[in-house]
Amino acid sequence: MKMLSLRAFAALSLLCSLLSFSSHAQDAPNYGYLSLEPDIITNYIGPSAKKLGYVRVTVELMIDSVDVLDIAEHHLPLLRATAIEIFGQQPEDKVKSLTGREDIRLAILKALQDHMRKETGASIVKDVIFTKYLYHS
Repeated sequence: MKMLSLRAFAALSLLCSLLSFSSHAQDAPNYGYLSLEPDIITNYIGPSAKKLGYVRVTVELMIDSVDVLDIAEHHLPLLRATAIEIFGQQPEDKVKSLTGREDIRLAILKALQDHMRKETGASIVKDVIFTKYLYHS
């Protein structure tokens, strides 16, 4: 009798878990990802005006939904140019530090969202991800 009630309890628990997972999976956001290819390679400001460094970054964009990926792809030249411009304005100490890198990432995210709001009426870009980040001075 105990074995039967234990199995029934386990089966009921499993069923509840599956139903809960199913409802959460339907509510989960359907993010899309878009690469700014090829890698961004640009100069940044060195410690003196005579010296420039360069940075090479692979940038991936998290898009609000796969349904708007085609809209983001249409604006890809604007998105890429914005990221290049922001990197080009950064001083060496910001490019080389972890906190500076995060500041750059957030500046790019905000600029991309502003551009997309202006062009489409929605921010569309959810996040900016650096998957490769190399610099040389």
